[in-house]
Amino acid sequence: MTPIVIKTIQFFLSLSLLIVLHEFGHFIPAKLFKTRVEKFYLFFDVKFSLFKKKIGETVYGIGWLPLGGYVKISGMIDESMDKEQMKEEPKPWEFRSKPAWQRLIIMLGGVTVNFVLAVVIFIGLVFTYGEQYIANDSLKDGIWVTEKSLGDELGVQTGDKVLSIDGKKVEALQQILPEMIVGETYTIERDGKVIEKAIPVDFIETLSEDKEKARFIYYRVPFVISGIPKKSPNLGSGLQEGDAVVEMAGKPVEYKDQVIPILEANKGGTVPVKVNRNGDIVDLTLNVSEDAALGVALGMTPEEYKEKGYLEQRTLTYSFWESIPAGWNKGVKTLSDYIKGMKKIFNPDTGAYKEVGGFAAIGGMFPDTWNWPAFWATTAFISIILAFMNILPIPALDGGHVMFLLYEMVTGRKPSDKFLEYAQMIGFFILIALLLFANGNDLYKWLFK
Repeated sequence: MTPIVIKTIQFFLSLSLLIVLHEFGHFIPAKLFKTRVEKFYLFFDVKFSLFKKKIGETVYGIGWLPLGGYVKISGMIDESMDKEQMKEEPKPWEFRSKPAWQRLIIMLGGVTVNFVLAVVIFIGLVFTYGEQYIANDSLKDGIWVTEKSLGDELGVQTGDKVLSIDGKKVEALQQILPEMIVGETYTIERDGKVIEKAIPVDFIETLSEDKEKARFIYYRVPFVISGIPKKSPNLGSGLQEGDAVVEMAGKPVEYKDQVIPILEANKGGTVPVKVNRNGDIVDLTLNVSEDAALGVALGMTPEEYKEKGYLEQRTLTYSFWESIPAGWNKGVKTLSDYIKGMKKIFNPDTGAYKEVGGFAAIGGMFPDTWNWPAFWATTAFISIILAFMNILPIPALDGGHVMFLLYEMVTGRKPSDKFLEYAQMIGFFILIALLLFANGNDLYKWLFK
């Protein structure tokens, strides 16, 4: 299967799971409170259904329009806009006849399930696979900024040690960019001095301009030879696996980032080098290709990186009971970071609104190969997104219903059915506008970027 097919299958599998469980979050408390549920649908059944079957008082089905799903609860003004039912006298089994606290629980059920599901997935992931990361405080000589222009925009450079972001210590190298995207300030150590800097307000927009270069913070790679391919211009040059280049063109070097500009200056020619071979210094002359490469592979094992003091790759393992708080904390942090990101979207100065995406963007989050840990991690993240988006106080979303219910509980006055009908229509048009905007962004990026 092609990558696009694999991504599509994963997208629909994940979406279907999340929709069904979200709707069960409404369905179960509704049944517990003896409220009649007329329909339970995956996707929308506009005009017709792909499948439907009535069991008891509920019709279960699959619609053809994959924009979500729904449960139709008797006596409730929802996306079905069943005005005829609302004209009749309230029945004991209807939503509108139940106490406000029961209706509130029914409406909060979907987002609760989405958040709990994400936590359960995170628990399963940390219990099964643990957490593997490069310890940020183990980096011997700081970070490697692979794209100088992006580094200059942010204010970081190769060799910096990132200490904290928004006052919180950075534990893992992999956290630096995600934390900076949603953060406001960071602290670095440069040449022995501790410096605090502000993250540019439009940094998200800067990153979005070239997604291929967006992951520009890396660990510094020691220039240690791990392999010499048969087609290498330096096969037979005397270079050997395990050689560590310590000087090139008369300049002391240790890392790949120090070697790159020297190779650029000597491409198509030769360059004198000194290598450390088992403690002995060996002089060699190496060929540089026209694209400024030596044609060699670099790398060390995790054990060698740690032994030589370059960096340490740590793995956290959890017992079943330890995985529960770890999964919970991961869910809370994911939600917190997403809320920080949403705040930036509502600030036009950040340019983050340009990165709002629709179905194509969500589908693109999945791996292009069958990778179950990545699939479940992505599903957990989308479940967090659904929980947050659904609780927004927009009529037609769960959060809109919750807003009106809280108003009723505080004031003792229930909004009229006519008011709720108009609010539902307004909310529906808001959602359509957001849907068009998000998917329009996807189309624009596909056509012009």
